[in-house]
Amino acid sequence: MDRRRYRPRRPIPSPPSTPSPPLHSSSSIPRNEWLYDVFINFRGKDTRNNFVSHLYAALTNVRINTFLDDEELGKGNELGPELLQAIQGSQMFIVVFSENYARSSWCLDELLQIMECRANKGQVVMPVFYGISPSDIRQLALRRFGEAFNNNTDELDQLIYMALSDASYLAGWDMSNYSNESNTVKQIVSQVLTKLDKKYLPLPDFPVGLESRAEQSIRYLRHNSDGVCLVGIWGMGGIGKSTIAKVIYNNLCYEFEDQSFLANIREVWEKDRGRIDLQEQLLSDILKTRKIKVHSVEFGKAMIKERLVTKRALVVLDDVSEFDQFNSLCGNRNGIGPGSIIIITTRDVRLLDILGVDFIYEAEGLNSVESLELFSQHAFRETSPIEGFLILSRYVVAYCGGLPLALEVLGSYLFKRRKQEWQSVLSKLEKIPNDQIHEKLKISFDGLRDHMEKDIFLDVCCFFIGKDRAYVTNILNGCGLHADIGITVLIERSLIKIEKYNKLGMHDLLRDMGREIVRESSPEEPEKRSRLWYHEDVVDVLTDHTGTKAIEGLVMKLQRSSRVGFDAIGFEKMKRLRLLQLDHVQVIGDYECFSKHLSWLSWQGFPLKYMPENFYQKNLVAMDLKHSNLTQVWKRPQMLEGLKILNLSHSMYLTSTPDFSKLPNLENLIMKDCQSLFEVHSSIGDLKKLLLINFKDCTSLRNLPREIYQLTSVKTFILSGCSKIEKLEEDIVQMKSLTTLIAAKTGVKQVPFSIVKSKNIGYISLCEYEGLSRDVFPSIIWSWMSPNMNSLAHIPPVGGMSMSLVCLDVDSRNLGLVHQSPILSSYSKLRSVSVQCDSEIQLKQEFRRFLDDIYDAGLTEFGTSHGSQILDLSLRSLLFGIGSCHIVINTLRKSLSEGLAANSSGSFLPGDNYPSWLAYRGEGPSAIFKVPEDTDCRMKGMTLCVLYSSTSKNVATECLTGVLIINYTKFTIQIYKRHTVMSFNDEDWQGVVSKLGVGDNLEIFVVIGHGWTVKETNVYLIYDQSNAMEIESSNTMEVDPSTDAKMEPLHEVEFQPSPNVKTETSAEVEIQPSLNLKTEPSAEEEVQLSPNVKMEPSLVINNERLVVKNEPLPKTSRKIFTRLAKRVGKCLCLNQN
Repeated sequence: MDRRRYRPRRPIPSPPSTPSPPLHSSSSIPRNEWLYDVFINFRGKDTRNNFVSHLYAALTNVRINTFLDDEELGKGNELGPELLQAIQGSQMFIVVFSENYARSSWCLDELLQIMECRANKGQVVMPVFYGISPSDIRQLALRRFGEAFNNNTDELDQLIYMALSDASYLAGWDMSNYSNESNTVKQIVSQVLTKLDKKYLPLPDFPVGLESRAEQSIRYLRHNSDGVCLVGIWGMGGIGKSTIAKVIYNNLCYEFEDQSFLANIREVWEKDRGRIDLQEQLLSDILKTRKIKVHSVEFGKAMIKERLVTKRALVVLDDVSEFDQFNSLCGNRNGIGPGSIIIITTRDVRLLDILGVDFIYEAEGLNSVESLELFSQHAFRETSPIEGFLILSRYVVAYCGGLPLALEVLGSYLFKRRKQEWQSVLSKLEKIPNDQIHEKLKISFDGLRDHMEKDIFLDVCCFFIGKDRAYVTNILNGCGLHADIGITVLIERSLIKIEKYNKLGMHDLLRDMGREIVRESSPEEPEKRSRLWYHEDVVDVLTDHTGTKAIEGLVMKLQRSSRVGFDAIGFEKMKRLRLLQLDHVQVIGDYECFSKHLSWLSWQGFPLKYMPENFYQKNLVAMDLKHSNLTQVWKRPQMLEGLKILNLSHSMYLTSTPDFSKLPNLENLIMKDCQSLFEVHSSIGDLKKLLLINFKDCTSLRNLPREIYQLTSVKTFILSGCSKIEKLEEDIVQMKSLTTLIAAKTGVKQVPFSIVKSKNIGYISLCEYEGLSRDVFPSIIWSWMSPNMNSLAHIPPVGGMSMSLVCLDVDSRNLGLVHQSPILSSYSKLRSVSVQCDSEIQLKQEFRRFLDDIYDAGLTEFGTSHGSQILDLSLRSLLFGIGSCHIVINTLRKSLSEGLAANSSGSFLPGDNYPSWLAYRGEGPSAIFKVPEDTDCRMKGMTLCVLYSSTSKNVATECLTGVLIINYTKFTIQIYKRHTVMSFNDEDWQGVVSKLGVGDNLEIFVVIGHGWTVKETNVYLIYDQSNAMEIESSNTMEVDPSTDAKMEPLHEVEFQPSPNVKTETSAEVEIQPSLNLKTEPSAEEEVQLSPNVKMEPSLVINNERLVVKNEPLPKTSRKIFTRLAKRVGKCLCLNQN
């Protein structure tokens, strides 16, 4: 045995004071075909029966393959060659130095070989100093080396002592520093596991894009450590689910004491002992023993539940296809210890839903850059294509569609092949997919246990990729395939995906897999296949008349200019044909040859002028005859009970729609760009299940039958481009299900007034208005209110009801109806708005925001109005009533005249006079009270008396913005604009009392603009009045201290912030674009005002006194109420007289 090759890496240095601590690196050692994981070098006499025996047991218990010389090699054997082989075949070494270690030539010879392996092959050496210190070993090695050198002994001895010295400097464990030997053994085992990477799972040689795809799941798992966490990784075959799971496992495995990765569960499960083998592997992994024996699946379930319930473990279940697989291995999430993580990879997302996983990661394909890199690594062993192969490589990458499996398989297959071979491979792939890829993907298809689901998948592969899901579902339901659930299952199994606009899609390789399944059924005889889509195959079958009853679907697409024709007899033997697509194909002969089982007929460029009567159509679900030559669909109405979709678009010679009376189940009527169409048959009103009407660009269509507005089921109505349609009837409101109205570029000049009453409409495009109804309706309403149209005066009646917008109910989803609309502008006939909020909090928020908008300055948090400040100004009053209020008005007028004349500082207004009235007083611009019980008589009216002072020369009525009634019990705000307040009538009063109830908490707030300081607001609820009393429709008056007050009715006043006030004698109020103020004459008296003292009226919200800053109103009340409309509650009721 030649032992003279060892060369120390450095001369023996001076010994350091203390050894370095063990390193805890997670870097992996290259995994070759090692004979052993660990070789233990020790002096048996010192440590065999104590430390080493404990260490060996701990290593083998975690399944570390450990070499122990006196156990592995029997007595009497020649140790030399076998020992050398064991040393060279071990991945790492543990050298146990002890008191008598250096006295054993056997130990020293082994050590020399170990250090040589370390020097030459990089194997790891970990020393343990048991009963001896590192410095003792160094001193011994130095002394022995000096003796050997001085005595001129064999060079071998010098090498041995140099190796001894080198080993003493390696990071390891000095047992004198550790009090608990058992814990130290555990640390050593953990370090060995880390060095060996026994927990790590092998990853692909070229892990492109893996880390980024695993990162989201790793981050989720690290932040969700409570309980048992289930994570699903879902995707189609070959997408990299298992590899992603390995990356996650490798990142988390060292955070768990117990781990298990069960690979290929679906495949193993199908073997004879597969289920038991998986249970045994799980138990062995977690319990770290090889002695587990499971006698039956049920026994295994019980054992797993019993043994794992206390274990915090990381478990990966790879390729799970059935619920029973999970149930047999993990029972449920409570069958394993808290803090555990279970990762499940599957092709079936439905399974993950059943299991109730906490997080699902849908595995995604590689992007184009990653795909090219991965393909290049396999095809060229480079990160990018070599010169001359870039274009070909991009073709292959595009074909693979980001599927890692395909990129790896085709890249390896094309490695070191010539260009001509590459081109041949690509040409072949257009017809026949790669067998490795095909078999991998076919697993998902084979997993479909229902033949209907398989038929749906094959139909989609061959005919319906890119088609609308609902469209395809209707057709396949007509074939008896129960496509509603079938398509859902295919989506769950990652075989189909739903793309933009609800279109069906699938990976190109899955499409090719499905088509290959059809082709494989009869490789040489296309006529015996169930579906034909390949052009040459279809031509051969139709030309040779070789069709058979095996054919269920056929597609042939030609160019519009094509004149290729076939005899109808070519279809005669296709008795089971149910799906037929012929684009611009001429068929001559007897149409009775076509199958009586057709559910789908898509025939673009249909050559005849009408459908032949002997063409059997009774089983049709969808008839798509775009670009046809039809002038009439049927000569006589056809009873087609199954027909749901009729598409006659771009039929240039079609002049009228068919008679619909015998199409009772029609759902979609599509007749786009039928430029000769001028008549819609009145029988369209019989289509009680119709959902879609599309007459886009039918430029000759002038009128729509009134029956069309009776279609309460229609959701989408498209008339855009019908330039000769000049009117939509008000009856359109009867289309109760209408959600989308698209009628741009028509001749319609006026939006139907009834349209805003629609509760379901969501999108509208009409009369240059386009967008969501909540955005468009305000502009429409504004157009009705504009002076140019003067529309409110000309709105016609609908359904016997006045369309003067007396009461317009707006659905809560259409709050935008008033957005940007001057619903309460002074020239609008709308008198009030009722806002319904959800809660008191929202109510107060909206109230506060409303006041912010009014004063354009917000509310301050502190301050109040002080009576002493008001004394310096002459008080005035504003008095108005609603309902029967004459007796109170008279009493108040007298009290006001006396009190104001005396300049009284105290309260001089009358209080309660029950049962005639109840009085409520509030400081500032509001009064708060509870509606009292009304047992003896009903409330007959209400009077408001506001005491104020002002520096303005104008009377308060000009700066009065409105009155708010806030109901804190019902969460409502009733808003009355100035014009309404000035002319309260009996209908207004009924609107007030209808929203009040006994015990309701109310606040009445009077909104007055800049320059006015409100001292107090008084509210009188009137109960007892003589029947002889006259009911006043409006009572409003101003009283000042210098004159006798006279009550006069005040007419409507329009105002703007402009100081220019212009009074007209005309009774008609004209609104100019400049919005200059014009008023009708009113009885007003000028008064001399005292010097200006600015007072701020107060408001109490949430027991907090707030001060309203009476800044100038920058815009009219139109702006104020427009802002309110942007913010407020759930439901608005617009009232107008």
